[in-house]
Amino acid sequence: MHKPDSLIFDMDGTLWDNVDSYVISWNIAFEKTEHNKIIGRDDILGLMGKEAAVMLKTLLPDDSEEEHNRVFEQVTKAYQQLVPTMKPIIFEGVHDGLEKLSAKYKLFMLSNCEENGLVNFMNHTKTRHLFTDYMEHGMNLKPKSFNMKLLVEKHGLQYPVYVGDTESDSKSSQIADVPFVFVTYGFGTTTNYAMKFDSFPELTEYFINL
Repeated sequence: MHKPDSLIFDMDGTLWDNVDSYVISWNIAFEKTEHNKIIGRDDILGLMGKEAAVMLKTLLPDDSEEEHNRVFEQVTKAYQQLVPTMKPIIFEGVHDGLEKLSAKYKLFMLSNCEENGLVNFMNHTKTRHLFTDYMEHGMNLKPKSFNMKLLVEKHGLQYPVYVGDTESDSKSSQIADVPFVFVTYGFGTTTNYAMKFDSFPELTEYFINL
């Protein structure tokens, strides 16, 4: 792997844990759309990193695409209402690490979240000034690998790496021909990675000293 010129970060399971907020949002949406369904943290954890369509097909397998869209519209509305009071867990070392890394690398964010999901993260953590750009699935409904290529091409990145926590992150990186850096403390697991780290401070130290 070449010495990177940029770091592209996944959000959920990599920089923070906001699953409890997502669970609340989904359950509010189910109630508003009259679905007799209640989910818990474990139901969402297994779907983290997936596109909204995949999550909806898993949670509501018998419903139409039209109904899926109706439900997800309510999920998004419920989440936006939670944003001012949500209390996500920011993983150890993320604030300090991003500050340090931004002095040496161009930083980006890339997620399969809804539109403005990454903006909510950056506003909540006050880190918007540290990132050069970002891409969200909700912006164009394209796969993560497609949006990864968009970022690379848009900014002329020569040696980017993608930092994430799931097998789907790894596969997206492989499709986009971007080396994958796996963080083991997140929500998923994979055996396909260029390198791995057990904490964000460990990742920060490595790339700062590279």
